[in-house]
Amino acid sequence: MTDTLIEARGLSAGYGKMAVVRDLDLHVDAGEVVALVGPNGAGKTTTLLTLAGELAPLEGEVSFMGAPTTAPMHARCRNGLSFVTEERSVIMDMSVADNLKLAAVAPEVAIGLFPALERILGRSAGLCSGGEQQMLTLARALGRDPEVLLADELSLGLAPLIVTHLLAALRSAADEKGIAVLLVEQHVRQALQMADRVYVMERGRVALSGTSAEVADQLDAVESAYLSQDS
Repeated sequence: MTDTLIEARGLSAGYGKMAVVRDLDLHVDAGEVVALVGPNGAGKTTTLLTLAGELAPLEGEVSFMGAPTTAPMHARCRNGLSFVTEERSVIMDMSVADNLKLAAVAPEVAIGLFPALERILGRSAGLCSGGEQQMLTLARALGRDPEVLLADELSLGLAPLIVTHLLAALRSAADEKGIAVLLVEQHVRQALQMADRVYVMERGRVALSGTSAEVADQLDAVESAYLSQDS
């Protein structure tokens, strides 16, 4: 099997006939964490939705697990994809334990990923903090042993310490289980510390790509040129 687990080639995607993403080439290999960064409106979420199968490409091709695919998202999820959306995917009126049970994730697996979940297994997810909800969300996604994980703004609105734990779990999943991780992340500097490669998007296109070290070496210029809200 190919090392490249998810890939876009010449991808254009959007809503109706309007392309938000244009002529995008991107790939993520097994055991690799790739960060997708850029200002609001750059097309990052649209890219993830298209890779996940929620949106159909307007042009170009998505390959999943080494083969071109037009399968819908639920089929890709059955075949090894996990997608953590910007909105936390927990059922608020169910307990943490029942949320895990619904996802067929054993509590001991979730606790192994995030020990803080042990003391709140009986708590309603709606009464958990934002950080606890996101740990539960990621535990549900990683606990299914996916081949590919797409994560959209995992750290949105969370305290830096929680962000560190979440990103560390992704890095461990890639290193220990060979999961291919594509991460849209607002904390660019923190993402660069744990990602292998980076794609910088601007106005629907990849404006820059390289290893995390290459991008980090010119981060001030990159932030000024591509990552400011005024870009």
